[in-house]
Amino acid sequence: MLPLFFRLVHHVDPVEIVTQRVLWSLLLIVTLLAARRGLGPLISALRDRRLIMPLAGSALMIAINWLTYVWAVNDGHVVATSLGYFLNPLVNVALGVLVLKEKLRRPQMLAIVVAAVGVAILAAAALTTLWISLTLAISFAFYALLRKITPVAPMTGLGVETLLLTPPAIAYLIWEAGHGGVSFGQDAGTTALLVISGAVTTVPLVLFAMAAQRLPMATLGILQYLAPMLQFFCGVVLFGETLSHGQMLSFGLIWIALILFATDGVRMARRNRVATV
Repeated sequence: MLPLFFRLVHHVDPVEIVTQRVLWSLLLIVTLLAARRGLGPLISALRDRRLIMPLAGSALMIAINWLTYVWAVNDGHVVATSLGYFLNPLVNVALGVLVLKEKLRRPQMLAIVVAAVGVAILAAAALTTLWISLTLAISFAFYALLRKITPVAPMTGLGVETLLLTPPAIAYLIWEAGHGGVSFGQDAGTTALLVISGAVTTVPLVLFAMAAQRLPMATLGILQYLAPMLQFFCGVVLFGETLSHGQMLSFGLIWIALILFATDGVRMARRNRVATV
C-alpha cells in the first residue's frame, strides 16, 4: 500500500520525502538497536572496511530506488513502478545464477520462463515509462545482492546504510530551507505522514534483509511478485490508471508462474520433511 501512502504526500517535494524517510528511519533504527543492545555492532560495522564498502553500495542502490519510486508514484506512474518490481525478481534470478552460481530446478525454470513472457508483454505496452521500471528493477536487485553477500545483521546493516545517507539528507534539507522552505512542520497531517515514513521504510527493509540472507536469490525473486501485484491494483483500482488487454494477459501469465513456483516449493518442503523423519 505504499503508493497510497505516498499519494497522501504528493504535494511534498519527492526528494524531501526521501530525506525525511532517511532521518526518521535513522531515529527508529537507533532506538530499536539501543533497546536490543545493538549499538556496539553498529559502531563496529562502521569501522570495518570490509563491511562499509558493500553497505555504501547498497545505500546508493536503495537511495536511487527510493527517489525513482517516490517521484514516479507522485507523477502518476504507479503501474510503471509495479512493472519495475515485476522485472526485479527476474534480475534477482539472473544475479543468483550468474554471480552466486545458484542452480534452478526444472519447475523453477519453467516458472521463470512463463513470468518472463508475461513481463515482456507488459513491458512492450509501456515503452515510454520503461526507464522507470528498469531503474527500479536493477537498483533493487543489486541492493538485494549486496545485502545477501555482506555478513552483517539485517538491522545493523540498515543502520549503517541509513547513517551513510544521513549527511546528504541533512544537506538537502538545509538547502531546501533556504530555497522556499521544507514541508515538514507546515501542517499537522503532512508532518505526521513524514514521521510515519520512517516506520514505513524501516520495517519492510529489515524483513527483506532477513529474507535475503536466508533464501536463495531465485526463491526471493519469485516471491517478490506479490508486492508489485498489489501496487498494480492500487494504480488501476484506486488511481484509475488504464489497463490494456496485453497487461491483463501478462498478469495472468505471472500468476501462473507464481502457482508453478509455489507448488514446487511445497513439494520440495514435503520431500525434505519426509527425508528427515
